[in-house]
Amino acid sequence: MPDLTTWEAVPPERQRMSAPRLTAYREALAARRTSDLLIVRGGEIVHEWHAPGRTAASCHGSASLAKALVGGMSLLVALADGLLALDDPVARYVPEWRGHPLRGEVTVRQLATHSSGLQDAEAPGIDHFALGGWMEAFWRQEPDPFTLARDQAPFIFRPGTGYAYSNPGMAMLSYAVTAALAGSAQGDVRRLLGERVMGPLGVPAEEWSVGYGRTFRVNGLNLVANWGGGAFSARAAAAVGLLMLRGGRWAGRQVLPEEAVRTMLRPAGTPPPPYSEASPTLTPGLCWWLNADGRWTELPRDAFMGSGAGHQVLLVVPSLDLIVVRFGDRLGHDPDSDYWADLRCHLAAPLVDTLIDQTEDDWAAAPCPRSTAIRAVRWDAPSTIVRKAYDSDNWPVTWARDGHLLTAYGDGQGFEPFTGVKLGLGFARVEGRPPRFAGFNVRSASGENLGMGARGAKASGLLAAGGVLYMLCRNAGNAVLAWSEDGARTWQWAGWRFTESMGYPTFLNYGQDNAGARDEYAYVFSSDSDSAYVPADRFILARAPLERLREREAWSFFVRLDAAGAPLWSADVAARGAVFTHAGACARSSVAYNEALGRYLWWQNVPLPGGEVDTRFRGGFGLYEAPEPWGPWRAAYYTTAWDVGPGEMGVVPTKWLSADGREGWLVFSGHDCFSVRRFVLEV
Repeated sequence: MPDLTTWEAVPPERQRMSAPRLTAYREALAARRTSDLLIVRGGEIVHEWHAPGRTAASCHGSASLAKALVGGMSLLVALADGLLALDDPVARYVPEWRGHPLRGEVTVRQLATHSSGLQDAEAPGIDHFALGGWMEAFWRQEPDPFTLARDQAPFIFRPGTGYAYSNPGMAMLSYAVTAALAGSAQGDVRRLLGERVMGPLGVPAEEWSVGYGRTFRVNGLNLVANWGGGAFSARAAAAVGLLMLRGGRWAGRQVLPEEAVRTMLRPAGTPPPPYSEASPTLTPGLCWWLNADGRWTELPRDAFMGSGAGHQVLLVVPSLDLIVVRFGDRLGHDPDSDYWADLRCHLAAPLVDTLIDQTEDDWAAAPCPRSTAIRAVRWDAPSTIVRKAYDSDNWPVTWARDGHLLTAYGDGQGFEPFTGVKLGLGFARVEGRPPRFAGFNVRSASGENLGMGARGAKASGLLAAGGVLYMLCRNAGNAVLAWSEDGARTWQWAGWRFTESMGYPTFLNYGQDNAGARDEYAYVFSSDSDSAYVPADRFILARAPLERLREREAWSFFVRLDAAGAPLWSADVAARGAVFTHAGACARSSVAYNEALGRYLWWQNVPLPGGEVDTRFRGGFGLYEAPEPWGPWRAAYYTTAWDVGPGEMGVVPTKWLSADGREGWLVFSGHDCFSVRRFVLEV
């Protein structure tokens, strides 16, 4: 872990970030009144910049970033020590609230998530010191903000029934935490943070302060503001972010319990704020803002942040091992622009474009030689990715006779408007071409199931051929075939199964309704495993005549190539051979034929260390090409860590390939969405 005083920058490329792009990112932010920018990846500084007159040790006012750094961290310690519980009534710690018809109902959780119903000390367009009444007194701290929050702040709804941002609510959280600290070694929030958080992190005393520099004595308690009034250096804020990202560990020591850290960063189950693209407010966790519902599609769902007026921001993305601290004045040039829209547009969305999707070192891990037919694959910037059908994954795709794409999803509600029920297996039709396309859910009583994860059959391959839609499902002991003659509305299921190997079978797709197929067979690739969740050392290849696809005895398996390079087949699954080998890394895949180039394209995800096949939020993949389904396969693209989560399924829809075959779009399940990204093949 870093020593904050000697924390030095490393070349960004060492952490798969682009130095030129980071410079452009910083210049754009500097033009928007940024005074400090610090970017940390993998625990190392990859970019640090401070405006003239400022240094790495310079503090900046936190505004409401204090709600996370002060309110959140003090609550975390109190929870970890068992001094209070989230669903405790606050009246347990504030005697004046006992027996009150509304105040007596408020819980700690509600204060930490702005769902208590306590009115904020704000009014649109009015300065704090011109509000009048108790609101103005709250900011003037006369006589003190805590007594005013406790006794005078009214309720605008019953506790727990709505969302309303509330500074007095945060004040009462500090009140409750401090009361819970009574009799402990640390008697107030300032001392608590110093001894339990900032001290163990090695943050110099001159690089942080809290509570407007004041302590208020109320009912024998030393109360410190947690809603604002802090000041931190960018490195101090980043250190707190790194502590949270690492689950409470620092310098090899568990400073805070991991479970307590995770609790702070889970959705709290309280009413969320209203959301729109014009005002994309994140979801409140416990004093932190969460992207857990994927509202900001540019960022993974595990992203969280603390944020205050003037866009004082600490953004943490655990799956990318990435931290950003930004201090300054408001990002938007228009004073009437939306706070959250500006933050998303100018800080979050451009950030992902600074990541590098592939390095030369990645090629050393590729399981086969590099392609000479396709020299490189270039991807459009991450910020251009189109994401729809939030919270649904899987997404095999085929090009149907009617000209539309048909697809299937798992563990979700499909495209918007959602189905209203979370399906283990569901179906959809996709019309149009990227970036302007639309998805429509197709309901099917005979095809859908409610089994989540491994408990329900999932489509691993689709094939439209001869006006029929064929589907191979994994998680079906081991795999099962089904077919539909009405565009996925009704299904018939084979009375037999693949019970050996075929853990993740996927069809080879050609053109519309299988146009351009090399012969009369349907080809299927699969990891040589009995489970979609256990990577194998090799992939296998099977086939059956299309006219007999529904008959188990019609299937045969690739064994090997003969001396002339022709494939040999066997009806005995035990005789199967490898069509592709990659030790411990053959898991989920899809195959499509690029007719214009005369090459087969095979997308394969790369399991994470330990064999985890879920690469929706981080990980890598390979894109391989060959002149025949049996090879020889060569790597056109290989990355161990794509710049965004590659999904556990990626598909190249043949409908979306350009006429010359050099451009196309990848459909992938990254971020648990129907995600679409453009690519260019250099041939």
